[in-house]
Amino acid sequence: MQTQQRGAGLGERIRSARRLAGLSQRELARRVGVTAMAISKYETGKMVPGSSVLLKLAEALGVDMEFFLRPGGVRVEAVSYRKHPSLSKRDQGRAEAAAAEWIERYLEVEQLAGVGVETDAVLGDPFDVSSDPDVEEAALRLRERWCLGKGPISSMVGLLEDHGFRVGVIELPDTVDAMVFKIGDGSCAVVLREGIPGDRQRFSLAHDLGHLVLRFKGGVDEEAACHRFAAAFLVPAEAARRELGDRRRQISLLELHDLKQKYGMSMAAWIKRARELGIIPVRRAREILAEFRRKGWDRVEPGTPVPAERPGRMERLLTRLVEEGVIGSRRASELLGQPWEEFLRSRSEDSGGLPVVAGL
Repeated sequence: MQTQQRGAGLGERIRSARRLAGLSQRELARRVGVTAMAISKYETGKMVPGSSVLLKLAEALGVDMEFFLRPGGVRVEAVSYRKHPSLSKRDQGRAEAAAAEWIERYLEVEQLAGVGVETDAVLGDPFDVSSDPDVEEAALRLRERWCLGKGPISSMVGLLEDHGFRVGVIELPDTVDAMVFKIGDGSCAVVLREGIPGDRQRFSLAHDLGHLVLRFKGGVDEEAACHRFAAAFLVPAEAARRELGDRRRQISLLELHDLKQKYGMSMAAWIKRARELGIIPVRRAREILAEFRRKGWDRVEPGTPVPAERPGRMERLLTRLVEEGVIGSRRASELLGQPWEEFLRSRSEDSGGLPVVAGL
């Protein structure tokens, strides 16, 4: 029985590493020198690879042997994606495996630190929506629930971390911007692709939040509803009218740039927000957005970009564990997913030369 359990756990790790590497069972079998059937049996726990095969698997998959020994069994379910329509099944598998592996490390850090989170408790009951006014109202009610007022949100990453979300920025395929997961205990994790600008991060986070807090009724288009929820959560209608007025036909690039910096929402999203609130006529908004596309501003907007936001909770927990002597730098490197010394140098530079781990 113990052998079967070990085989099943090891099989999960092998499958996870294969999906992370973006390989099919046949491709992995060719690299290792076994049959595709053998790989299938390893992954289902019907057969346990010997030590020599396990070494070859680790080399072929680009992981340390410790990866296969790490406890598995964390149940995660992808709730939503912010993705490009061209996302392939293989890249989807890679993205889900990368996110699941990061979540496992995060949970292990929490276990070592003796802490946890309760996302469900702060989300509260979902909001029923069947129309655009319902979505607008839901965004306002969540802001009220979280005591946010109606002004700009300084940090979407910080806001979600403060409300029980595990947030990570990791390497993902270019066709995925963000994913939100439900974990077996009912808590949530949000994973963002490394390298996307801050305004895109923030909109993706607000959009994914919509998938968690809205309950869709009457055949409403879920993606469109979450898109409107994101805009309404970042810029409530009252704030948009306060900034733009009730009716406009012309908006300068400088004004859009300043609003982008203040609210952390892109210029294009501001035009769409003004259109859906009736501040800009639909036809005029369409003309402005067409001009954006013609100049390539739908890909990279002019002016100063909004800085990317950085999650901090997992790093702070790891720093505490190292500072208190619970784990060493090697274990910290494994849990963080990068050399601990490299992390210390980077964070020290970001903080003006302050040592990251040093007792006072």
